[in-house]
Amino acid sequence: MTTIQKFKTELNKAIIGREKEFDFMLIALLQQGHVLLESVPGSGKTMMAKSFANAFRGAFGRVQFTPDVLPSDVTGIRYFNPQTQEFILKAGPVSTNILLADEINRATPRTQSSLLESMEEKQVTIDGETIKLPTPFMVIATQNPIESQQGTFPLPAAQLDRFLFKLNIGYPSFEEEHLILKQYGKNPGAITTSSVIGPAEVANWSREAGEVVVHEDIERYILKIVRATREHTFLELGLSSRATLAIFRATKAHAFISGRSYATPDDVKKIIGPAALHRLELSTEGMLTKDLADVLKDIVNSIPVPIEAFV
Repeated sequence: MTTIQKFKTELNKAIIGREKEFDFMLIALLQQGHVLLESVPGSGKTMMAKSFANAFRGAFGRVQFTPDVLPSDVTGIRYFNPQTQEFILKAGPVSTNILLADEINRATPRTQSSLLESMEEKQVTIDGETIKLPTPFMVIATQNPIESQQGTFPLPAAQLDRFLFKLNIGYPSFEEEHLILKQYGKNPGAITTSSVIGPAEVANWSREAGEVVVHEDIERYILKIVRATREHTFLELGLSSRATLAIFRATKAHAFISGRSYATPDDVKKIIGPAALHRLELSTEGMLTKDLADVLKDIVNSIPVPIEAFV
């Protein structure tokens, strides 16, 4: 069994019924992307994030967001030490490999924006000093559905666009929930994963994923989907150039974790929903007519799939 299979097996053993979500989280880790997990309270979002981080031999940080959390509580501060008569830099929890931003939509917009530089540029600036973050760097954020919670602040488009994937965590099936009862009935919330991989393995996998071959026809297929979102009547906001690159990178990484050295149109179709839906906004006409997922599905179905004449 390869190391990547061991990693996936370890995660799937710890959290039941989340194989697909863990695949997307692994893709994000390989691409130094970020993941937003959304679902109702008690569905295991935080446990998923902690189990994923525990299976990785790297630094782990956590911020429990509330309205009174300040940007400096995330990024760090420079404080004056009266004993040495010097200003000392104290790094915040963002200076880590995997950061759990728990209930991120409970933070004020000012505090949410403190993550923008870190998520995009893999660095943090404190009092004019720029500090590079460790490699890899990944944010796993959780949030409850905004419409069902008071005291939340919707993430702006600029913040959402920095997440490689948004994963909506549904309820487990009857059989899966039965297994959850048996596994965690006596010790709910226990983290059972063991460390399987470290930064060196992730760096190697990232390099190999970057070498996955993407035929020009598939590149054009991605571009046609992206451009169609910008021209669709039911969409007010289409996919950005950052989104185009994200879909391209995620396609390569999906092919890699699937055991292939080349990408296929099916790789694009598998990742397009989690990679694109949170970056789109319906127009007024669209809100009266269609669901966002249906609009994206219609767009993808309208683009001819390239013939798989590539290696």
